Amino acid sequence: MASYPSTVATSARGSALTTNRVLRNTYLLLGATLAFSALTAGISMMLNLPHPGLLITLGGYFGLLFAVHKTQNSAWGLLFTFLLTGFMGLTLGPIISAYLNFLPNGSQVVTTALGITAVTFVGLSAYAVKSQKDFSFLGGFLMVGILGAFLLGLVAYFFELSTLSLVVSGVFVIAMAGLILYETSNIIHGGETNYILATVTLYVSIYNLFTSLLHLLGAASGDD
Repeated sequence: MASYPSTVATSARGSALTTNRVLRNTYLLLGATLAFSALTAGISMMLNLPHPGLLITLGGYFGLLFAVHKTQNSAWGLLFTFLLTGFMGLTLGPIISAYLNFLPNGSQVVTTALGITAVTFVGLSAYAVKSQKDFSFLGGFLMVGILGAFLLGLVAYFFELSTLSLVVSGVFVIAMAGLILYETSNIIHGGETNYILATVTLYVSIYNLFTSLLHLLGAASGDD
């Protein structure tokens, strides 16, 4: 009969292998979905497609997100993940085009937002992996913050409150940075074992971080 320490060591190794596999698969799928999203955004810009509007964007996002959650343990989950990220890329294309076409330094704003987003994601992910800290305590704060910012964002949109809209973008930048830490930590400590759901969470974090930075940098540029 195996000794207790040996059993614990075997269990720990198995848990570590599972965690590493989830982390690896998450980053591989995230890279693929980001590339696909960039492709659909580029197609949208090339065809000069109009933005579908807030209601269609939210309907498509939440509908596809629901489909991902329902099919998370099957190959259909991968299909709906690419449909979701591809759809979000299509909605992003017209936004980027607007900055490029209507701001004198639009290309600089887009490039800067993209660079800050990339550095933030890589830096926070690396910190969470290397430090092995548990950021699960952020869960409640993030839920309240993101929901509150989302509702305030709707108010700002429908009532055309530009100052409130900037505040919401600032809150989203902080919240998405926190979500990157939280989700990466969640994977490392075994709280998230489904790489499809982990990928979608990180993708949404990156998408919202980028668009929020675009808004803030664009507004700062317009004030110059």
